[in-house]
Amino acid sequence: MSYEILGISVLWIFLYGYLIVASIDFGAGFFAFYARITGKDHLINRLISRYLSPVWEITNVFFVFFFVGLIGFFPDAAHYYGSALLVPGSIAIILLAIRGSFYAFENYGSKKNIVFLFLYGATGLLIPASLSVALVLSEGGFIVETNGVVTLQYLELFTSPLAWSIVALAVTSVLFISASFLAFYASRAEDKPALDLMRGYALFWSTPTIIAAFTAVLYLSQHNNRHFQNMMDLWWLLGLSVVFFLIVLWLLYKGRRYGWAFICLMLQFLTAFFAYGIGHYPYILDPYITIQGGATQEAMGIALVVVFIAGLLLLIPSLALVFRLFLFDADYVKGKK
Repeated sequence: MSYEILGISVLWIFLYGYLIVASIDFGAGFFAFYARITGKDHLINRLISRYLSPVWEITNVFFVFFFVGLIGFFPDAAHYYGSALLVPGSIAIILLAIRGSFYAFENYGSKKNIVFLFLYGATGLLIPASLSVALVLSEGGFIVETNGVVTLQYLELFTSPLAWSIVALAVTSVLFISASFLAFYASRAEDKPALDLMRGYALFWSTPTIIAAFTAVLYLSQHNNRHFQNMMDLWWLLGLSVVFFLIVLWLLYKGRRYGWAFICLMLQFLTAFFAYGIGHYPYILDPYITIQGGATQEAMGIALVVVFIAGLLLLIPSLALVFRLFLFDADYVKGKK
């Protein structure tokens, strides 16, 4: 395996980790606000607070690793994405800052303020929507380079069915992943009212998620048939994703083994996410950046691979330790700590 393939594989793992961990965080913000305005905050907001308190500070570590690694491995990405994502990226940074402010002021009672809670919930949907634009741009047709100047075709972007289908998939996936995890977390806490509520949310958002996924694939076939055909060659990965999705639905519907349900959900997104990523080969940004043509020099690439694999090996045990000491500690989960 070449260092380019190994490098992009490590980066894709970091991005998948961010997809799961951040989705739980973002969705929790929306559910906290929605529960407040529907008068059900007494059922789940303490549960959400117990989850977020030890986790929110490490959520963006995955994203930082991916972003730094992408620029390090593929320097041309800074030129193309840096110019094209100036506005969408700035919006995402502002939203992340607003969300970070909520965490900072939470200890001073902001959670009782409906305005702060609204911003917390809204950013939980707007951040994944804005970040998903990067995936849309990678499909090609939205960026034009003239005399070395990169411009984003906003009209094509905002009128593209593919763009809106990917944004819809990002938002619905966040809510489905978060609700499924919080249902599992509520079951660990033996909090039946919260469990019933989050189980209902997870079942509800499962349908929009799978509809958005099929819609995105349909529009992908029309916009970038090469990528679509490559994904179809990986039909077994997509088939596994559907199988895991059906298992998740069955376990949630039956109201049992919520831990296994969430593991199957992670496997569902893992298989679909890697089918999408492998199908994108050899492009990072179609048609401007390829994995081999856009990679940094070999010595630098190998050094980055070693550093990022070491970082991954350090980050995963650290997360496992946090989960063991806090999230899955019997007394902490039940609110006794």
